[in-house]
Amino acid sequence: MKKSDILVICLVIILLAPFFIFNSVYDAYSTFNANNPLIMAFIKFAILATFGEMLGLRIKTGHYNQKGFGIAPRCVVWGFFGMWIAIGMGVFSRGIPMYLDQFSPFAGIVASMGGPLSVMKICGAFFISLMMNTSFAPVFMTAHKISDTHILNNGGKFSALLKPIPVKKIISSLNWEVQWGFVFKKTIPFFWIPAHTITFLLPQEMQVLFAALCSVVLGLFMSIASLKGKRS
Repeated sequence: MKKSDILVICLVIILLAPFFIFNSVYDAYSTFNANNPLIMAFIKFAILATFGEMLGLRIKTGHYNQKGFGIAPRCVVWGFFGMWIAIGMGVFSRGIPMYLDQFSPFAGIVASMGGPLSVMKICGAFFISLMMNTSFAPVFMTAHKISDTHILNNGGKFSALLKPIPVKKIISSLNWEVQWGFVFKKTIPFFWIPAHTITFLLPQEMQVLFAALCSVVLGLFMSIASLKGKRS
């Protein structure tokens, strides 16, 4: 373990400890989160998802940052992605149960989603996760890969956010064997659908936070995908 790893662990503990030690800190967070869900989604993903990518970089290179990586622009992009994800989660978590409720096997599923753990609630959470990860997720993952490539192509500079993204050029250069064969085909059914099933079983105020924590894992997956792309 390097000194940088110890420093990162200590920093994480320092940042998280007040939420567990002081009730006032957690209460203030809960209140602000309830009143400003999209702002909090921006902050959560900007911090946690970027940290996940830094962990991925640590796996690939042994360092949490390097020239051209672009932590600052990644934070901004992840923040906006976080708002997009929060809205998507709201749409799917409300729309899928309402649709299923019209069919007799799932009658009452809307009410069950706000109640205690039950078979019906697990079914609802699974179908929400299934639909979100087979429609929204591939588009999001591709958009993330495009923005990530754009930042790298501009040397990690913050000015990359002000430049038009050459989507056609980037998307045609992506390694679709890895994007489909690993990112879509393996991580979606074996990690994201089960993980987001758990997400939608949680209280609503915890769902976006748990999703943001899962985005740390996304950074690790992207690291593995990058390594696979280099080998291929």
